[in-house]
Amino acid sequence: MIVLLMLFGLAQAQPTFFTSTLPPAELQNKQAVLETSLGTIVLDLLPEAAPTHVAHFITRVREGTYDGTIFHQVIAMGIIQGGDPISKDPAQQAKYGTGGLGVLRFEPSGEKHTRGAVSAVLVPGNRDSAGSQFFICITDQPALDGQYTIFARVAEGIAVAQKISTSPAANNVPAERIEIRRAFIRDTPAPEREPFLDDTPEELSKHRAVIETSMGNVTVELFADRAPTHVRSFLRMASASVYDGTALHRVARGFVIQGGFLPTRREPLEDKQRAYVRALQPEFNPTPHDRGILSMARGDDPASATSSFFIVLARTPGLDNQYTVFGRVVEGLDVIEKIEGVPVNGEEPVTRIEVTRVRVVRP
Repeated sequence: MIVLLMLFGLAQAQPTFFTSTLPPAELQNKQAVLETSLGTIVLDLLPEAAPTHVAHFITRVREGTYDGTIFHQVIAMGIIQGGDPISKDPAQQAKYGTGGLGVLRFEPSGEKHTRGAVSAVLVPGNRDSAGSQFFICITDQPALDGQYTIFARVAEGIAVAQKISTSPAANNVPAERIEIRRAFIRDTPAPEREPFLDDTPEELSKHRAVIETSMGNVTVELFADRAPTHVRSFLRMASASVYDGTALHRVARGFVIQGGFLPTRREPLEDKQRAYVRALQPEFNPTPHDRGILSMARGDDPASATSSFFIVLARTPGLDNQYTVFGRVVEGLDVIEKIEGVPVNGEEPVTRIEVTRVRVVRP
């Protein structure tokens, strides 16, 4: 998608460019946290790519420049734009997009305008006119590469940014104020260790998963002794809320109930969640596909399983040694029976069956 930033023209005097007083060490390993009226967005700042822009952004955040400003322009699934100090004042709406510019020179780098890139807004036709205003790419915008200075990337909250981009708007102006209530700078936290990374199969098998649905809860035990990689992956995705807001999208009576298909998810995955969705090598085992068995769905390639799973409704020998069994329902077979009986259009439930979350427990 190609987007164009629409800004009001400015008649400017000779600019006075920003000069940083921050030592270089003060720019390293920093994040900016934007608490908005629709959720929190965390930015990784990129001093190696744009040191002056990062210094300026940190300085303005600490001065409170962004507190009370709004995202004054949105392009659905394209970009969101904010950071104009004038936007603190609802009475100045006609001037939104004109404030806080003209103090930063362009800083070229090899960074690309991919999803989550944060760039400085410019006065049209003047690459040395950036300031406090910024935009966040919701989708890749290759047409903008080399034209705008990228100084940060979204570390958390891209789903929030996407929600902002799709807010009701007229001529790209949001119908309601979407406010940055507070912005602050923090040290970048140490990387989180992947959950369950070092657990032995015996330790993994001590966990159970509760699949909480709109029709009731289903608890499964996990067979890490037979499919350790699948169990580890399932627990990791569940603990990272990957399955939350998905649907049980397929009910094939007398065969399977299927869920975990990520296109059914109500909100897009964060990058950290997406990193846990990986193709799995098959771990076929002798466990028969009886009623209540939990197995992993896949495509034609035996190594194409990722997140989608199914619960078997009747003994199905044709699935044996073709799909990886990794668990079994131990509570909630009555819920499975109710789900099996819902009205369907083909194999799709007429009414969405929501998976509100998959909760990891240790009895």
